[in-house]
Amino acid sequence: MAEDKTTHFGFKTVAETEKATKVAEVFHSVANRYDLMNDLMSVGLHRVWKRFLQLKANVRPGMCCLDIAGGTGDVARLLAQDAGPTGQVWLTDINGSMLGVGRDRLLDEGMMLPTAQCDAEKLPFPNDYFDLVTVAFGLRNMTHKEAALQEMRRVLRPGGRLMVLEFSKVWKPLAPLYDLYSFQVLPRLGEAVAKDSASYKYLAESIRMHPDQETLKGMMTEAGFGKVGYHNLTGGVVALHLGYKL
Repeated sequence: MAEDKTTHFGFKTVAETEKATKVAEVFHSVANRYDLMNDLMSVGLHRVWKRFLQLKANVRPGMCCLDIAGGTGDVARLLAQDAGPTGQVWLTDINGSMLGVGRDRLLDEGMMLPTAQCDAEKLPFPNDYFDLVTVAFGLRNMTHKEAALQEMRRVLRPGGRLMVLEFSKVWKPLAPLYDLYSFQVLPRLGEAVAKDSASYKYLAESIRMHPDQETLKGMMTEAGFGKVGYHNLTGGVVALHLGYKL
């Protein structure tokens, strides 16, 4: 009998079949306080990082876009503003709690975007459909990142772009301070605001386990993307990777 394959859940090793459930538990727990915690954790910088993605995306009216792991809808909102009424922007997430918060927030703002709860490793969209695929702070939580990247490429039309905004390897002189903040301050902040220190401990650990800039660039190239490059933001705390379906 074959042994179960394992993967990481933060610094822990778990069976691959368990990771999705454990990640789901984290985001079910934090969904209602997710935006507030993002603002507090990043001192508002997450909005600057997402705005940079929007500027680099350069979405034009009528374009068809897919936001994966879109959560509470920040990136989908920005893309929809540029795609206009003739465009199409899908908000998707594997987590129903996060997707519900994002859908309701957008509806409250008068934006009715198509939404779908789906797994990035098995996207329910046809080949060659989207002009742009984005994933912001979601790739590191996926069990099979290579499979997810291949799916993102599949649904892109030839010439379409993938943009991955994710925490990455910080500039070395900043690492000690960044570690202190991540492992001491964040869990305490999570407990004080969201009554959940364990989820924010996992989030800090998941950042350390995520591939660094060059490794992710190589993974995107291996998945079939061309002209892959990246921009370091805030000293490498975050990186924006871009690749094309050639």
